Amino acid sequence: MPDSPPYDTLPHDNASLEADGFGTRAVHAGQQPDPSTGAVMTPIYQTSTYAQAAPGEHKGHEYSRVSNPTRTALEGNLASLEGAEHGIAFSSGVAGIDAIVKSLRPGDHVVATDDLYGGTYRLLREVFEPLNIQTSFVDMSDPDAVTNAFTEDTALLWVETPTNPLMRLVDIEALAERAHAHDITVAVDNTFATPYLQQPLAHGADLVLHSATKYLGGHSDLILGAVCTDSDEWAEKLRFQIKSTGASPGPMDCFLTLRGTKTLHLRMEQHCSSARRLAQMLNAHDKVGHVRYPGLPSHPGHALAQKQMSDYGGMISFELADDEMNKALAILDAAEVFTLAESLGGVESLIEHPASMTHASIPAEEREKIGLTDSLIRLSVGVESFEDLRDDLDRALSRV
Repeated sequence: MPDSPPYDTLPHDNASLEADGFGTRAVHAGQQPDPSTGAVMTPIYQTSTYAQAAPGEHKGHEYSRVSNPTRTALEGNLASLEGAEHGIAFSSGVAGIDAIVKSLRPGDHVVATDDLYGGTYRLLREVFEPLNIQTSFVDMSDPDAVTNAFTEDTALLWVETPTNPLMRLVDIEALAERAHAHDITVAVDNTFATPYLQQPLAHGADLVLHSATKYLGGHSDLILGAVCTDSDEWAEKLRFQIKSTGASPGPMDCFLTLRGTKTLHLRMEQHCSSARRLAQMLNAHDKVGHVRYPGLPSHPGHALAQKQMSDYGGMISFELADDEMNKALAILDAAEVFTLAESLGGVESLIEHPASMTHASIPAEEREKIGLTDSLIRLSVGVESFEDLRDDLDRALSRV
């Protein structure tokens, strides 16, 4: 297969749009009416290959593992929402993480938050450590602990904020400054916050990762990941990984994600509004021991959330006053409007038990060390009527 053209010549790559409003960019950035039909919505280009006028002479696309017009439109849209020069779409969020870490070399060292998505932990521990890319997991709410974890081999700082599932806040700007002083790349998983609430590149990050399966898609009907960056070098590295290892998303998932981003700002307003009210309700409930939500003034990261986020998100974690797993499981069983399921960020509200579901890949002793208790329950607050969500949780809590 002939080499592709320079990636930055592909249409929509810079996602330029003469508009400042997030909602306007969510609807329009990276897209234009289809030149052949005038279709307003970007078509699903369900094709693997493209006709060439002569060997190497094509219209910007030659093989869909490398690029696809639907995917390119989505990448331009996501880049605009994150305020980035480049957006690179992957077959999943984990595929995006994999591509970033695979750009390192044996002997390199990663510093990651000790409270993070279980799939990221599994990837770093079980896939890359045997390949001699070691990871230190630290509490990133303490910037000194992060700096102390740096070695001469540290090449990547991996940040989640808010963290999954303990909802801790990490000061992106402070850690980026420290990391860059040591020539360390800073990557931020922005899945929980979305670009509507937080734009890590503006706070000094080099790479922003999304599981677009979650809020960006917003309807629990696709699997897709994305990385946004201002770095031409990193964009080239990541596109090389897709071309060489095949972690490319299909055009249908790209189309669905592009449809989802058009309403991201509207959905996030409802997610945030209901989550704030539910957190307050849970915080006052006698069956609840500790509510983890950045919008509560009692949250240790509340001031930081006000500084680097525009709102507090739709995710809540809480522990019971009686820290017993059987009682947590009883609540999950009793919930009706909240669906018992993994994942998050869809229009439907979800409830799950991290210790036995999304974070089961983290050893029990590691979960205990970071404060992930057996009674911890995680909520992804959807867009249903607040009153129904409130009443559902109240009924479930009355069962224990």
